Parts: sequence; C-alpha cells; structure tokens
Amino acid sequence: MSRDNEDIRGFQASPQGGHSHRPGGMHSGKSWNDSSHHSDHHHRQSASVPEEQMRVRKPQPNEIFGIVTALLGGSRLRVNCIDGKERVVRIPGRLKREAWIKVGDVVLVVPWEIDPMKGDVTWRYTKIQVEWLKNRNYLPKNFG
Repeated sequence: MSRDNEDIRGFQASPQGGHSHRPGGMHSGKSWNDSSHHSDHHHRQSASVPEEQMRVRKPQPNEIFGIVTALLGGSRLRVNCIDGKERVVRIPGRLKREAWIKVGDVVLVVPWEIDPMKGDVTWRYTKIQVEWLKNRNYLPKNFG
C-alpha cells in the first residue's frame, strides 16, 4: 500500500472513504457522540411490562404475608404478619444469598408447626409486585 493511502493518524483509508483500524490502539478520530458510534442496543431502556404479563408469586395455603419490622441478626427477622401475629422468622441460606431483605419489605412466611410464633421466609416481594398484589386484592390496600 502506498504512503498516500495512509492517513497520518495511523489508519488506512478504506475504499468506501472511511477509516479501518490498524494495530496501535488509536481510534478513527470520530467524536464519541457521533450517531454511528452509539447504537440503541448500548442504551438499556426500562421496558414497561404489561400487567397481564407480570409474574407474581401467589401465596400457597401454608404461607402468610408479612412486613419486616426489625432485623435481629443471625439471619433472623421480626415480621408482622397479616393474621395479626408478630413472628420471629429466619431466612434460609438459599434465600439469604439471593435476596437482600430490609425493614419494610413484604415477605411470605411459613409458620413452623411446632411453634407457630416462629417461621421461615420463603419469598420477598418488590414494590411493583406489592402494588400488583394490592390491585388484585391479595393484599389490603393499607398493607405495607
């Protein structure tokens, strides 16, 4: 390739008139704001999920809704349940690694058979899921 086909910045001129990258780590000199550099797939937009398509876990017959009122340490929480009882519940290891539970979160609790004032957390709901549950009367409007 002759010297006159090479740009002084170290890029070879391509037949289409653009620049092709040569080893050396330099860019073509185009602005990063250039629309050809940014395509839409680089910018994530929060896609709104139609309500019909939202998947929300509904409680099983042995599960109760509750609101976390205190973090007690040692994977234990104090939860006010929808049945009016305050329970000390624990977070199983599989859920502890997956979900960060904090005060005010709505959770599903399975009371223990041997001591119904204790239980295990089986699920944590997001704010959007709580609204979905309230709109479909799974939860009272003033809950959470």
